[in-house]
Amino acid sequence: MKRLIEVSKGSIPCWSGVCLTLAVLLAIALPANAQGGKSKPKSKPSTTEPTEPPLRGNNTKEGASQAAKAAKVLNEIMGTPDKGIPGDLLAKAECVAVFPKVVKAGFILGGHGGRGVASCRTPTGWSAPAYFEIKGGSIGLQAGGSSTDFVLLFMNESGMKSLLSDKFELGGEASVAAGPVGRTTSATTDAKMDAQILSYSRSKGLFGGLSLKGSAISPEKSDMEGTYGKGVTAQTVLTANKNRAPAEVQIFPNTVGQYSARTAN
Repeated sequence: MKRLIEVSKGSIPCWSGVCLTLAVLLAIALPANAQGGKSKPKSKPSTTEPTEPPLRGNNTKEGASQAAKAAKVLNEIMGTPDKGIPGDLLAKAECVAVFPKVVKAGFILGGHGGRGVASCRTPTGWSAPAYFEIKGGSIGLQAGGSSTDFVLLFMNESGMKSLLSDKFELGGEASVAAGPVGRTTSATTDAKMDAQILSYSRSKGLFGGLSLKGSAISPEKSDMEGTYGKGVTAQTVLTANKNRAPAEVQIFPNTVGQYSARTAN
């Protein structure tokens, strides 16, 4: 005699002892099929940005030497807070450039020239160091040859853009003023805060603000190529994470970061 058995929300015809066997087999098969039919969860796309390739030239010796000299100058200047660069001023700077031992020569009418290193703020910290040269004329009493350390603070985006260009003149394309010294700035220095670049000098142990109007700054091609390779521009380097630079030249951005850790907005 035919009768019906309920199996998974439906009715199928069943005869005698076949019903129990069929019910057991279906009870086992249906949950397995249901589990096997489930689609695998889609993997989330990676949010990790691809690592940018390192920047490295064939001869980093000179670049490493320049970076070490610049870091040493900055450490010595910042080591005397009462006579150094105000900390709150450095915290506002977008880029920092140091030119160690710029040579001045002549009497009454002379000139100066030298090489230096610069680093700018990026969203991940201070950038890889780029290499520059500074040249220009000067008028004043200069008894024989001497060397002077120069430090430049690029205070805003306009000042930073000038550093990213092929060449610019202080006081021409970029306004420059002698920077104040001491632990903090004061109301008397507000007029200087409008300048795109603040400049400092240290000669024979004396440190102070010094205007460098008329001096021209441009990338130092031999140091750039030796450190980073042919065709790498200062703009590429100054917007690159410092970790893309050779380890031996990272001493300069690391040193700047000791005195101002703020990242770019």
